[in-house]
Amino acid sequence: MELRERVNVAVKQAMREKDAARLSTLRLINAAIKDRDIAARADGQENGVDDSEVLAILGKMVKQRRESAKTYEEGGRLDLAEREMAEIEVIEEFLPRALSDAEVSAAIDAAVAEVGAESIRDMGRVMGVLKSKYTGQMDFAAAGPLVKARLAS
Repeated sequence: MELRERVNVAVKQAMREKDAARLSTLRLINAAIKDRDIAARADGQENGVDDSEVLAILGKMVKQRRESAKTYEEGGRLDLAEREMAEIEVIEEFLPRALSDAEVSAAIDAAVAEVGAESIRDMGRVMGVLKSKYTGQMDFAAAGPLVKARLAS
């Protein structure tokens, strides 16, 4: 089932169950997807965004909410931080399973071999391969330093 369909099915289920918090988060997801669809159509993509772009949207939403939760915790607003964390749980239901440290390392090695990377100048190409294959499964902010260390050795 396509990611959009899964979100729409979850919206209908949340409406039936009268789960207001979950429904609100699911509507935010739909709004973000539709917003990106509109931008994509303006750029000439007739069908809007595909699943890989939807995964990127969801990953960005999780990252934003983690940053907000951290800020709220530092400001002593634990109620708002808890709400952000609850939204993260709902969003993560639609993301693929995150890779373990060993799997991330293996993916980096495979991407380096695929690109034929030999120096730090090839880092952008390696990261491009990782982003195309592992969107939503890997934290690229954490993977960047690992790729850099791998290419420096």
